[in-house]
Amino acid sequence: MDSILKEYFNSLKGKRVAVIGLGVSNKPLVEGLLDAGVAVMVCDKRRREEFNGLVETLERRGMSAVLGPDYLERLGGADIIFRTPGLRPDVPQIARAVAEGAKLTSEMEAFLELCPCRIIAVTGSDGKTTTTTIIAGLLKAAGYRTFVGGNIGHPLLCQVDDIRPDDMVVLELSSFQLMTVRQSPGIAVVTNLAPNHLDVHKDMDEYVEAKRNIFAYQDACDRLVLNADNDLTAGFAKQARGSVTLFSRKKPVEGGVYLREKTVICGGRPVLTADDILLPGLHNLENYMAAIAAVDGLVPDEVIRDFARVFGGVEHRIELVRELDGVRYYNDSIASSPSRTIAGLRSFDQRVILIAGGYDKHIPYDALGPEIVRSVKALVLTGDTAEKIKAAALAAPGYEEGRLEISNCADLKQAVERARELAMPGDVVLLSPASASFDRFKNFEERGKAFKDYVNALSK
Repeated sequence: MDSILKEYFNSLKGKRVAVIGLGVSNKPLVEGLLDAGVAVMVCDKRRREEFNGLVETLERRGMSAVLGPDYLERLGGADIIFRTPGLRPDVPQIARAVAEGAKLTSEMEAFLELCPCRIIAVTGSDGKTTTTTIIAGLLKAAGYRTFVGGNIGHPLLCQVDDIRPDDMVVLELSSFQLMTVRQSPGIAVVTNLAPNHLDVHKDMDEYVEAKRNIFAYQDACDRLVLNADNDLTAGFAKQARGSVTLFSRKKPVEGGVYLREKTVICGGRPVLTADDILLPGLHNLENYMAAIAAVDGLVPDEVIRDFARVFGGVEHRIELVRELDGVRYYNDSIASSPSRTIAGLRSFDQRVILIAGGYDKHIPYDALGPEIVRSVKALVLTGDTAEKIKAAALAAPGYEEGRLEISNCADLKQAVERARELAMPGDVVLLSPASASFDRFKNFEERGKAFKDYVNALSK
């Protein structure tokens, strides 16, 4: 069989190709382009010394590099620009190059165009990674050769020749990746929508529109899975070109997936019970419902039940770190929005000691305040959003002075130590920041690992 990737790279020969960002997803792309003899210019805001010799290695293979603060200033004259997901597509330098005739794309967009097999893609404000992981796990358990990519897994473009038509690909896609896509997967899942990433998106409308692209280019043979309990996602149903499968934890949905007492019903048949699911929390029940809707017709029900009974979840998502002196410490560092933290708090049947705060994405915290009053016995705050979260709690209906102890800490280490001072045997300490990590950490994984290190360093 001819190489799909070789044919694609050959089509770029003789063109001036710019790749913005030499990170995890674009490094294999740059190497593949160089192997194919394509002239590549890499543009990255980091300085040369931050790459530990990688730039020099690639330059010896023919790459040119534009590094540092002015890394976008030489895009003029480029024929193809591969964008890194974290960079808006309308920054002036990119907009100027596109106006001059450059084609703007990305590693993910190229993969969507070239992938030879069926794709299931997941987006949403919360639950993307867990839902994606469940879907991939179910497909593997059912015997499919399954590839996982997007925000998790590995960059898939340079693996496209290894993928067979009868394989399955599962992608987690962010709003940043979706902003410029012009091709939708055969099965698209939107877990929910709530204000998020408004530090990057112009407004909520732009954020929602980006999410809409996951199904905007589907056809009549495709499937869209939507959360019927979320007004924004439910509203997408009217815009769908293919079939729509709704899931709901709160009400029956005809032909969809819903909860009847403690049993998950799909297409009118019982699939599993809530007790079959090892993962705690109603939000994880919803993640399973979304996954079941996505794999309906692909994975037998008994495989779903068997998988749910043993799947222990994904790191940094209500992950039990340690029990010390009768206190359980949980890492929910993935919770970078109020809605995610609300879901985390509702996973426990007791009031918890909550560690929260971080980078400010300019999203409202009003909804978090009442949940803190209901579900938190002590609030330990750190980071840029500490005062916003405190203000939301103080302004919440039902707040009583003296019932909720609030502590401000200089950093996460101090917050862990303060939480231990406050905790009594039987308590739960939950890191669920309701904020991004970028004020102190590179990403939520680094924050979660730091939390685990601090917790594990606590002496008995």
